[in-house]
Amino acid sequence: MSGIVGYGAFVPRNRIKSEEIARQWGKDPETIRRGLLLEEKSVPGIDEDTITISVAAAQAALERAGIDPKRIGAVYIGSESHPYAVKPSGTILVDVLGIGPEVHVADFEFACKAGTEAMFVAFGLVESGRVEYALGIGADTSQGAPNDALEFSASAGGAAFIFGRKNVLAEVVETYSYTSDTPDFWRREGEFYPRHGGRFTGEPAYFKHVLSASRAILDKTGLKPKDFRFAVFHMPNGKFPLSAGKTLGFSKEQLETGWVVPTMGNTYSGSSPTGLAAILDVADPDDLILITSFGSGAGSDSFVLKATEELPRRRPRAPTVRSMLEGRRRYLTYGEYSKYREKIIVNQ
Repeated sequence: MSGIVGYGAFVPRNRIKSEEIARQWGKDPETIRRGLLLEEKSVPGIDEDTITISVAAAQAALERAGIDPKRIGAVYIGSESHPYAVKPSGTILVDVLGIGPEVHVADFEFACKAGTEAMFVAFGLVESGRVEYALGIGADTSQGAPNDALEFSASAGGAAFIFGRKNVLAEVVETYSYTSDTPDFWRREGEFYPRHGGRFTGEPAYFKHVLSASRAILDKTGLKPKDFRFAVFHMPNGKFPLSAGKTLGFSKEQLETGWVVPTMGNTYSGSSPTGLAAILDVADPDDLILITSFGSGAGSDSFVLKATEELPRRRPRAPTVRSMLEGRRRYLTYGEYSKYREKIIVNQ
């Protein structure tokens, strides 16, 4: 069987409270918390970006996999905040981790589903027998314009997954993808902040694709929501994934383990993958897991996973998602946050 043989995540220690952002723009903090179900979000440090987050997550994945990095034959990083417009993030990562040079490397983009896109291709190469191991990563240091709704959610973090055929921690039972041209969110070349198409964001974009992909993979496998212990859906805010899960027939109990957005924010390409990592941190052998991503533009990838006996034996080798979310944190003022995210330029 093929599946995940190692996984890891990384969430920066810097945080900003939703109420701190709301206060800056004269908005009611309680209205924001109730409306978006967001308490705080992660913020990348001055020396943190998509590459450093990917490296940290991949290091944890290698610890859990317990394999020689040289055996990884493909590395894909999905992000919409690659540090370079023309220069791959993946080449830096393979040098840092000692992977290659006989390795296929590519950077992926598909808004917030670039991470599961990377995972999908990595798994496909392993399943085909083309490579022994492949690494798929979703990571972002996402941006929201000042006083935009996205500013309350756009955060930083990511997760990495090594796929292989031996000593599998979570078997990939099935995959499914659903895609259409739905212009709900975009950022043109050279623009710093993304734009969003208001009324397109919910029903024609997020819900149509998440629900369609999830229903299709359930039909394909013959499984019902009650067969799963856990499910995680892309988390642009706190409300959308809970609403999608309820519509599909999942209980809040099935969703809450991977529902990390209230204290992490929306890590874009790292959102549902980090939620999956949080689930793998606690899943028991034979537990079934559903993950469905969403990327504006628009599309969703769905995976059905089944935890194995190997998972509880090897997950203690690296930090859990919850330990990073609930551990040592540094809270920023809006001014510090603006400097870190280059919303204001400070002359040196």
